[in-house]
Order: sequence, then C-alpha cells, then structure tokens
Amino acid sequence: MATVVLLNESDLRACVGLDHDSLEAVEQAFALLATAAVAMPPILRLDIPEHNGEVDVKTAYLPGIPHFAIKVSPGFFDNPRRGLPSLNGMMMLLSAQTGLLEALLLDNGYLTAVRTAAAGALASKWLAREDARCVAVLGAGEQARLQLAALRLVRDVREVRIWARDAGRAAAFAAEIEGLEARVCSSIDEALADADIALTTTPSREPLIEARHLRPGLHITAMGSDAEHKNEIAPAVLAAVDLYVADRLSQTRLLGELHHALEAGCVSDENGFTELGRVIAEEHPGRTSPQQVTLCDLTGTGAQDTAIASFAFARAQALGKGFAFSS
Repeated sequence: MATVVLLNESDLRACVGLDHDSLEAVEQAFALLATAAVAMPPILRLDIPEHNGEVDVKTAYLPGIPHFAIKVSPGFFDNPRRGLPSLNGMMMLLSAQTGLLEALLLDNGYLTAVRTAAAGALASKWLAREDARCVAVLGAGEQARLQLAALRLVRDVREVRIWARDAGRAAAFAAEIEGLEARVCSSIDEALADADIALTTTPSREPLIEARHLRPGLHITAMGSDAEHKNEIAPAVLAAVDLYVADRLSQTRLLGELHHALEAGCVSDENGFTELGRVIAEEHPGRTSPQQVTLCDLTGTGAQDTAIASFAFARAQALGKGFAFSS
C-alpha cells in the first residue's frame, strides 16, 4: 500500500515562506521551461456562472524534478456574502517515476500566492534596473502585499506608492509597511509619476496603465490578467515598450495582456516576444540599457505549481510535518 502525506495550510505556512529559497525554486522552473522538455498542457478552466464561480486546473512535468503537481484552484466570488473565502484550492503531488500519489497539499491557495509573488520578484530581478528604488503598486489586496515583499528580496526599494479603487484599503496597506516611505495616491497618474517599477495586482477588466504612463527606465510587472476578461495594461502599451516578456507565450496569447493587444491589432505575433525562462537561462537578453521600458506579463503556469509544491513537500519532510496514511 502507498503512503500519502496530508499537509494542511498551517503545515505549509510553517514550511514555506517568501524567501530566497522559494524564489530559487520558482526560478529553476522558469529556466527549465526554456531549456528542457517540459510537459505543460493548457490550463483547464471550468466556469460555473450561476454561482459566480470558476475553477482552474494546472499541471506540469519538469525533467529533473522527482514529482509533478496537479493543482485545483476554485474561485467563487459570492462566497464572502456567505462568510466564506473567495479563493481556496489544493495540490496533488505525484511521483514522476511511478505516478503514485505521495502528498495532498491542502494549502487553500497559499502556495499559489507564494509562487505568484516569487514570479513577480523574478521579473524585476531580471528586467528592472538594478538601481530601481521607487515602486508603484496598483491594488491593495493579498497579492499586492506579497508582490511588494517579494520585490524587496531582489531590489533595494526605498519608496512605495499605492493606488487602489478602495482608498481605505490602500491606506490600511500603507500603514502596514515598515522600513519604507509609503504613500497613498489618489490617481494612477500620481502613483506612476516617478516610479521605477510598477506592479499591477488587480482583477481589473479595464486597462489601468496607459501608454502615457511610460517613462524611460520603467519596468512593469502585470500579474492580474489570468483570465480572458481581465485587462490591466492598455494594448497600446505593448506596442510602445522596448521589451515584452511573457511567463508562457502560449498562455498570454490567450488570456494575458498580450491577448488584448493582439485582439486590438496593436502588435503582431511576429514581434519577437520572448519568455522569462529564456531571459533567466540567458537565451535571450533582458534589459540592455537603463533607458529601456520593459513589461512582464504573468498569467501563472503549471511549472510554477510543480516547483513550489515539490519544494514545500521537501521542506515538510525535513521538518517532520504532515500526517501520513496508507492509501
């Protein structure tokens, strides 16, 4: 009989945080996407419109990683009215050699939040100016907080400007920030006025950053457009930046910011776009001058899920976390 380890959210929070080790695990996944025979099928998405719900299923096999994850990630956006969280989820971790289930990670979306923030930090590590000090954060939710925390692992941020549709939430976020000059902005124009890095972390369906916001040296990490109807970056921006980088072009063509720019006719599929993994693997140049404007379009990949789940399981085993049972 096979042994399966059950890990709940508290176990996983005790094992995995936003640190250099978790960033390295996700960085390795991106590099493998560019250099190895990764198997990563398209995202499976189930919509349940009568209950304002959606479910995404992501997976990937990464050569050299002993496990692969299958992640089920529901989002039911009427749940807060029922006193329930909007997002939850779990990951199944299986042996890449035998296919046997080895662990159930009942993370309620925590590992997804960590690997998403890690990807954002890696985008800035490889694309933002090394002397970037001022960051604009659009949004004031959990991912806004995590993106800023992750960014501080790779850049010496000194000032953060926060804009959100809910000014009260923006003020609460600013009040939590320690060691930085934090300011709430009344407009996106104000937030981006002198920013070196812009992070978009919203579920917006209408563009937030327009071509007029671009200035020499700016880097933008856009991570909110993980579905076809979401859009944080105006299509004209993609035509105006010096370098567009996707987490996975096959995904951003369908549901990222690139999807909207292609649909609007602002860019073509022959524009020489590249992927973050190729930049990390040094197969394609990243930023080549301080004046360049760069954009990274993050939609979330199954490779990131396999990487963070495998990393979490290894940490849990080392720390003796979880409940083992026979299946």
